[in-house]
Amino acid sequence: MQKKLKHLNVHAFLLSFPQILWVLILPSQIVSAQKNTTIPVNVGVVLDMDTWIGKMGLSCISMALSDFYSSHSDYKTRIVLNNRDSKKDVVGAAAAALDLLKNTEVQAIMGPVSSIQAEFINDLGDKAHVPIISFSATSTFLSPLSSPYFIRATQNDSSQVKAISSIVKAFGWREVVPIYVDNQLGEGILPFLTDAFDEINARIPYCSAIPSLATDEQIVAELHKLMTIQTRVFIVHLLPSLGSRLFAKAKQLGMMGAGYAWICTDAITDELHSIDPSIIDTMQGVLGVRPHVPNTAELQSFIKRWKLKFQQSNSDIVNPQLNVFGLWAYDSMTALAMAIEEAGVSNIGFDQLSDISGNSTDLESFGVSRNGPKLLQAMLGTAFQGLSGDFIIVDGQLESPVYDIVNVIGNGVKEIGFWTADKGIVRQINPITIKKLGTILWPGDTATPPKGWANPKNGKKLRVGVPVNSRFSQFVKVTRNSQTNTTMVKGYCIDIFDAVMALVPYAVPYEYVPFATSDGMSAGSYDGLVYQVYLGNFDAVAGDIAITANRSLYVDFSLAYTESGIAMIVPTDNQSRNTWIFLKPLTWDLWLTSFLAFITIGLLIWVLEHRINDEFRGPPLHQIGTILCFSFSTMVFAHQEKIVSNLARFVLVIWFLVVFILTQSYTASLTTRLTVQQLQPTITSVDELIKTRAYVGYQNASFLSKILLQMGFDESRLVAFNSSEELNDLSTKGSGNGGIAAVFDEIPYMKLILGTYCKTDGFGFAFPIGSPLAPEVSRAILNVTQGFQILEIEKKWHLETSRCQDYSASSTPGSLDVGSFRGLFLIMGITAISAFIIHWTMFLYEH
Repeated sequence: MQKKLKHLNVHAFLLSFPQILWVLILPSQIVSAQKNTTIPVNVGVVLDMDTWIGKMGLSCISMALSDFYSSHSDYKTRIVLNNRDSKKDVVGAAAAALDLLKNTEVQAIMGPVSSIQAEFINDLGDKAHVPIISFSATSTFLSPLSSPYFIRATQNDSSQVKAISSIVKAFGWREVVPIYVDNQLGEGILPFLTDAFDEINARIPYCSAIPSLATDEQIVAELHKLMTIQTRVFIVHLLPSLGSRLFAKAKQLGMMGAGYAWICTDAITDELHSIDPSIIDTMQGVLGVRPHVPNTAELQSFIKRWKLKFQQSNSDIVNPQLNVFGLWAYDSMTALAMAIEEAGVSNIGFDQLSDISGNSTDLESFGVSRNGPKLLQAMLGTAFQGLSGDFIIVDGQLESPVYDIVNVIGNGVKEIGFWTADKGIVRQINPITIKKLGTILWPGDTATPPKGWANPKNGKKLRVGVPVNSRFSQFVKVTRNSQTNTTMVKGYCIDIFDAVMALVPYAVPYEYVPFATSDGMSAGSYDGLVYQVYLGNFDAVAGDIAITANRSLYVDFSLAYTESGIAMIVPTDNQSRNTWIFLKPLTWDLWLTSFLAFITIGLLIWVLEHRINDEFRGPPLHQIGTILCFSFSTMVFAHQEKIVSNLARFVLVIWFLVVFILTQSYTASLTTRLTVQQLQPTITSVDELIKTRAYVGYQNASFLSKILLQMGFDESRLVAFNSSEELNDLSTKGSGNGGIAAVFDEIPYMKLILGTYCKTDGFGFAFPIGSPLAPEVSRAILNVTQGFQILEIEKKWHLETSRCQDYSASSTPGSLDVGSFRGLFLIMGITAISAFIIHWTMFLYEH
């Protein structure tokens, strides 16, 4: 019985063993199956598959997915690529994107290649809430702010303009000419270039637009235009194919020689390694900027793997070269894979729009992605260290990096420095030590930096208007030769203008054009001459042009190159002819104090001497005469009376010291007045002229007549003169004899008058409002007027006034007053009082 039961148990165990084994194995299989379950996520790729950037981008995208998921095998999501060829066409790109959104319902789209294609696809992405991620659309017209589902995983073209302007500033170039492709790619960067150059006071005199499909003849014609302007610094923003042809033609025309400076944007600089060596040979000395890519071991390893894989599928391409767009394609796909995993995206369907009508087009018939908002936020928050460097999305686009500054030398490029947003130009990034570029080989195989300008061939000259009827020929003199029909312009103002223009940091060809009628007479007033600049008939005005508030309403003036303001000249009289000049050295209070001091000392000596000295005795009138004679004879130390008293002798010693100092001071002051010519103005104030209704002079056709009327002068008392000779004649006659009592004029004219006849708002150059030449001329004026050159020019035209005395502050010595001798009189007073008290004390003691 027991054996039977045992047999049954064994049999039952054998029957149930498979079930037990299945129970034990099933959970592990379930767990393994769960681990191997992944969520596929459809992602579209829209590229120009027949182009270099399309082939390179697609291979980098594929390698990014392979590398990412091999190192993140635990991720639940897996991107499934759906590739579409946009066929280098805007419509083709839009059709490919529409197919992906409507039929495949992709969760994101990588691409397209061009900025124009991206502009169309962005609208589809915004409507479908599907992120559009482009690693090569650099146009500034594309903005993540206006297209929220557009993510630019590349650099905006405008991010490099600061680096370019820093190069221009480093070499002191004041003018640059951009050469750009005449489409959205080229036009987008121009406003940013203009703003960047404005910040460093550089101007753009001309913009050279080259059609994207330009022929060689069109390129040559545009280069000929550039040769006719003075600027020799060019910023090239073209696609590599068009840029290569440009440099080849520039080489043929001699524009790649010494004196020229060429700077390429990253559109060309990023592709230099793939440009034909024969074209590189034409670009010797060219500078370029490109985004900086850290040279890491990971990058070098990837480049080797990429070349092997790329050539396996593209055996017809020899020695392929990876550029930064391929790295951005790799990093942007890596970022998208991370964002999809973080957002938990799955291939759930689109929400169809309920308001779509039956006759709607394909552009309206697709739905809205449910995962779009989550995926967009995850993508914008993704940051990591990629192959291209720090991958950080800021405001919908890749954060601006450091820029390399390179120099085309030999068969390749040489890094000569870097540009960073916070430090500017530096020689090295880590550590930052020298804030300058390395050695540069410029076009023409020279190490000397180009000055940035040259005298243009057949260039337009600046038309500089000059007055014909300058009131003083020393300032501007226009001489016309009727036989040769030529005009010569010379004068102080012309020499100043020539000296200033020679210091402007670029060539400015100009010619003087007299403001005259056909018969050589003046065509109008000075106000009319300045107004011609506003009308565009003149590019500038040089001459004795006063800077006034009214004129500055329609022109920009340079800094004044003469003293500013208005002065008054009046006749003078010779003070040395004054009958009573011998009284001038002392003030009346000092004369009176001295007289009283003499009388007091005489009385004191009489008091001290008359009791013991017979010479101070006698009748009252005799004693009064003795006192007066003794007092004043001490002035010349000629007293005859013998002094007996010791107190009197002591008083006289102190008194003689006082008299000696007084007489010497008087003699010195009188000598100065008699030996130095002293001229005093006959009129000391404008109010005196107005009250006496004196005649005053002013230059004919001058703005001063209005100012004099505003000051209160009677119009009938204003006399206009036309020349310095006429002014001298009027001043000599005087106001009562048909002349004038004073003359009002601008200080520069006064200096000329004083330099010629010894009678004692500045001038500026006018330019159109907003002219960039005005600040350049102002800076040059400072260099001229603060050096010796201005003195030489003034001497040449007799504008120096060194031989005439300046009577604006009188050189007449002041009269001596009591305050000048207060100490002496104090000592004398104490001595006299002390002697008097001692004398009477002794007298009372004796009697």
